[in-house]
Amino acid sequence: MRLSRKVTAMALASMMAVSMMACGSSDSSAPATTAAPAATEAAKTEAAKETEAAKEAATEAAKETEKAVGAGGSIGVCIYKFDDAFMTTYRNALQEILEGKGYTVSVMDGKNDQAEQNNQINNFITQGVDALIINPVMTSAADQIIATVKDAGVPTVLINREPTADQMSAYDKLVYVGCDARQSGTMQGELILDTPNKGDINGDGKVSYIMIQGDPENVDAQYRTEFSVKALTDAGITVEELDLQRGDWDRNKGQEIAQNDLAKFGDEIEVIFCNNDDMAIGALQAIQAAGRKVNEDIYLVGVDALDAALNEVVNGNMTGTVLNDANGQAAGAVEAMEALLGGKTYAAGEQSIYVDYVKVTPENAADFQ
Repeated sequence: MRLSRKVTAMALASMMAVSMMACGSSDSSAPATTAAPAATEAAKTEAAKETEAAKEAATEAAKETEKAVGAGGSIGVCIYKFDDAFMTTYRNALQEILEGKGYTVSVMDGKNDQAEQNNQINNFITQGVDALIINPVMTSAADQIIATVKDAGVPTVLINREPTADQMSAYDKLVYVGCDARQSGTMQGELILDTPNKGDINGDGKVSYIMIQGDPENVDAQYRTEFSVKALTDAGITVEELDLQRGDWDRNKGQEIAQNDLAKFGDEIEVIFCNNDDMAIGALQAIQAAGRKVNEDIYLVGVDALDAALNEVVNGNMTGTVLNDANGQAAGAVEAMEALLGGKTYAAGEQSIYVDYVKVTPENAADFQ
């Protein structure tokens, strides 16, 4: 059922209640001329009480109706996969906010399978959800997803993986809420620039690094990879890329890549950039197994500010991370969704809403725990 139908139902219910009050407060026949004045006053008092009671009942009925349909009805949420640590924090925050507002919420696990997620989106549309919040499995599937929700006329918020502005412009009831990944990459580079030797631990005039990338098809991975290094070169630092491999946001893959590279390049590695914290924690395990010491003979940075990573930053086992504000993004996604449900449309070029990243260091990490 669409939101407009629910609002119509509530309006009809209120009109019926008012009609009943009107009928109950008028007499069906003229009062008897022989009635005693006291009896007439008593009847009027009783009628007034009944009218007031009817008003109160109508008000309560309206409140119950509003509570039953929620703040805006039913919401379908599609997450690319449930076992992603950051998206687990995000979807839990999203569900808590939506349910706290009275929405009926259904959250689906895309299992990192775009075909599976496409089926979930189609099922939500068939069920008649009032709005969709979608974390695409693949950014390259944006055209298909947008065409599907546009054809169905369902207001939609995309999260975490941003399509291009041209793709977004195809549908004016579509908005993206997330963070600008270029900012997170820049902050990673700044974390290295903030070290005493600006990342050049061995003093050879260049920063030698390995890059553990997420999914290279994902724009966040692309920007974090590019802009973390760009921050160094923009500051006049010479860099040397020893290796770049995809870790698919996975801790075990991060550990494996770092382990192999540490065995291959040894002390040449001065910095390990990781596109997210899960891979950074895996890399940390490899660093420790190799007998290296973070912030002494190697630097390590991630993104997300997961609890586990914050602990490692506080304990000196990570140089730093970048807060990817899951709670702020979840709140922003719900706010944008409610604007769409209220009839707001977005012009081309105005469909991306960004939440700032925050640089996390040993000095402020405890503030985010």
